[in-house]
Amino acid sequence: MIAQTERLIIRPFTQEDVPSLFLLNSIPEILTYIPTEAFTEMAQAQAVFDDVIQKEYRERGFGRWAVHHKLDDKVIGFCGPKYVPEFDKVELGYRYLPEYWGKGIGFEAAKATLDTFNPLHGIEEAIALIVHGNLASEAVAKKVGMSLFAEDEYFARKVHVYHTLL
Repeated sequence: MIAQTERLIIRPFTQEDVPSLFLLNSIPEILTYIPTEAFTEMAQAQAVFDDVIQKEYRERGFGRWAVHHKLDDKVIGFCGPKYVPEFDKVELGYRYLPEYWGKGIGFEAAKATLDTFNPLHGIEEAIALIVHGNLASEAVAKKVGMSLFAEDEYFARKVHVYHTLL
């Protein structure tokens, strides 16, 4: 386990979470501000688990983490650090199933996760790359103490770069 809040357990993804990864990457509503195409096959989620998530855990010791909702006993999203070579920084990223939007889950998980960056991994600063127009994600970044640092491009999308020192 990485962190725990009243409602959430934040932990590394496991093989059993691949169907949750599929959901988080296949629902068009979730992907409105994500620069990727919706998954259409479970094999795509398996490839992300094997080739991205597990690789980051091995190489960096951290990566996106599963957000498990205690009461509903299921993975409802992800939150966690990811090294972004294009910026040479560690990004705090998060994504949740739509039925959990607007309930404070994003802030709760982001705060708990961000609080682990330095003590567990020696990460001294973090960014959040947020596609223009994603006001809900910007609100989470601001609420956890990040401030707008710059505007840039990432995967051919204009992004606001939020930043904080830890």
